[in-house]
Amino acid sequence: MRIAFVGKGGSGKTTLSALFSRHLALSGAPVLAVDGDINQHLAEALGHDGDDLGAPPLGAHVADIKDFLRGDNPRIASAEAMIKTTPPGRGSRLLRLLGDDELHIRHVRRVGDVPLMVTGAFEESDLGVACYHSKLGGVELYLNHLVDGPGEYVVVDMTAGADAFASGLFTRFDVTFLVAEPTRKGVSVYRQYRDHAREFGIRIAVIGNKVTGEDDLLFLKEHVGDDLVTHLVHSPWVRAAEQGRAEGGPDSLEPHNRHALSILRETVDAHPRDWPTLHRHAVEFHLRNARSWANEATGLDLASQVDPDFVPGPASLG
Repeated sequence: MRIAFVGKGGSGKTTLSALFSRHLALSGAPVLAVDGDINQHLAEALGHDGDDLGAPPLGAHVADIKDFLRGDNPRIASAEAMIKTTPPGRGSRLLRLLGDDELHIRHVRRVGDVPLMVTGAFEESDLGVACYHSKLGGVELYLNHLVDGPGEYVVVDMTAGADAFASGLFTRFDVTFLVAEPTRKGVSVYRQYRDHAREFGIRIAVIGNKVTGEDDLLFLKEHVGDDLVTHLVHSPWVRAAEQGRAEGGPDSLEPHNRHALSILRETVDAHPRDWPTLHRHAVEFHLRNARSWANEATGLDLASQVDPDFVPGPASLG
């Protein structure tokens, strides 16, 4: 299952991404955390001390990732002909979660109990000439070619605000958790996400964060309604962890907050993967990009990259 954490800047989405990833890992579930935020703080939130993760970021190696994933798909002549939305087809190299393939071996490093991939921050050469979505292409390609199964989890910390809708990446998830503080600004991002997501049938579930009392909870219920699945209260353990002095893992969280993490997992597990819909969204956004800019940029008709008789899923691995 694929889970995105989104929300207003400062809402706590990176903290929740890390807590949920550690909660899953503590249960023994296969989990991969991915830092897809322009502010690369997920490794730190998971407990990494230092700047160098020891694994190259996805965003700096998108061309290599394309060349690897295209495999011997006859519809994709070269890595240069492949864009971030190019969907897999027969001959493409499909991935199992945390497999022993070249991509996972190169780009995944373990932080504590959680395997992590990072998109990477802006480099000096990017300033003024590139947007962050060019780096997120590595995440989108990875998710397009990943065949993850029930009980496996990919947790992605996304960019703040509604910026994720600038690419088709927002359709790559089974559940999008929107972290909302009990403020007008906190719920305004929810309304943006809700309205955009409805068009594509994307499931939004809201996590109330930094809730201090009944008034905060009533405020969230009034503005979010049934999309509110749970909430977290102020956590001395999280504050201690952010200051580098916490003892234990997420099992040391306050009982209410531990229960909230369990509710998040139940929410994810309640909706099995719909592979045809997931692939249909991938094809739709590929064709949008082809018509909008990519056909002209590559000099090719990229609609021809769509394999009409192929749908990724467990059967495709055979």
